[in-house]
Amino acid sequence: MTPANSPAPDSPLPTASELAGKARDFRLRMAVIDCETDAALDMTRERHGRTVHADAAAAARAHRDKAAVEAYVTHLAPHAEALLDAARLALDDLPPTRHLTGWRAALNGLASSAAEIRRALDRPAAPGSPAERAQHAALWPHLTAWADHSPIASNLADQRDGRHHQAPLTDEEQQLWTDRARAAQIRGALELTESWYAADGQPITLAYLVEDDDSTVVALRGDPDAPGWQVIGHFAHEYAAGKALPAPVPPGVLRSDISRFNRPAPAPELSLQDLIRDVVEGHSAGDASNALLGAVQRGYAASPMVRLQELLETTSQFASALETVRGRQIAARLSALGRQIEFLTREVEEAAEDLGAAVAVLPPHRTPVPRARPHPAVDTTPPAPPPRASTTARHR
Repeated sequence: MTPANSPAPDSPLPTASELAGKARDFRLRMAVIDCETDAALDMTRERHGRTVHADAAAAARAHRDKAAVEAYVTHLAPHAEALLDAARLALDDLPPTRHLTGWRAALNGLASSAAEIRRALDRPAAPGSPAERAQHAALWPHLTAWADHSPIASNLADQRDGRHHQAPLTDEEQQLWTDRARAAQIRGALELTESWYAADGQPITLAYLVEDDDSTVVALRGDPDAPGWQVIGHFAHEYAAGKALPAPVPPGVLRSDISRFNRPAPAPELSLQDLIRDVVEGHSAGDASNALLGAVQRGYAASPMVRLQELLETTSQFASALETVRGRQIAARLSALGRQIEFLTREVEEAAEDLGAAVAVLPPHRTPVPRARPHPAVDTTPPAPPPRASTTARHR
């Protein structure tokens, strides 16, 4: 399956926005492929996440790889280089900011992946052969690179063809609206609704400025919880604000090496429901002790409590990475909660060990109750139900 590397000579060249649309179509198709593959792989695992049908899992991944190649051929193969050219032109027009170095590296990585994919598509293996499956598997990292990082190229292309920020407020108007917004913030009448980063690296936040039972949409530049933010525009509604303000750029990521399409295989784990059931069905102190120890187990197959602490720590890192005043405050709270969970985990572990050392069983008078009631014999008449007590109807 070899695509044309460029549009037909007589066809009009696509605009930068149309090229960005091709990349969006590819990402949407890859998202569908990812969901379908997850569902197929779930069928190959047992209840705790261990793969028990390895052949079926391998077949699901092979189907995923082939579908991803076909999606690239359909949506991106003829347009990848043109999209990257448009993105680089837009990047060269931007003022120097912190994120431009990373964006340039991402575009270079996309170019390398596009070259690898093009070389493989120009020399396809025999359809249905093991060589084709190996070729598609080798292309998977390059295809997912485009699915993960092409929003940067798409956004840059859109920025080049897109709108430009309208003339800002005059200095006097800006100061007036900033003073009104800060007064509203002090009295709790500035309701933040949405935020994004503009191409120049500045954060923009939309908010409702409420005054005398009336509200106006205002746009703030800067961190709303830090000194120095300013109002850069006021609008009748959010749609008008979106049309006038600088377009959002793709947000960052917490960890640069993470891909939604290349998640590690899930580690097996016991659910709290399973552990509670083990206690309910247990007979000895050791049974309950083992269930508690399962809740605080560390390592590869970490327990729910350990996973909760990891979630708090990771979310704390996320809040800190927002680089805002409120984000740093919330990061400190989450970090403190993580330390509390760590302390609680150690306490549970000690209690579990003490319970196991008790060497006791439940007393025999805690007799189980039969759940299945005996049926009457075939030749017997079921007993008549007890008579209903007659009551006088009460009317209002």
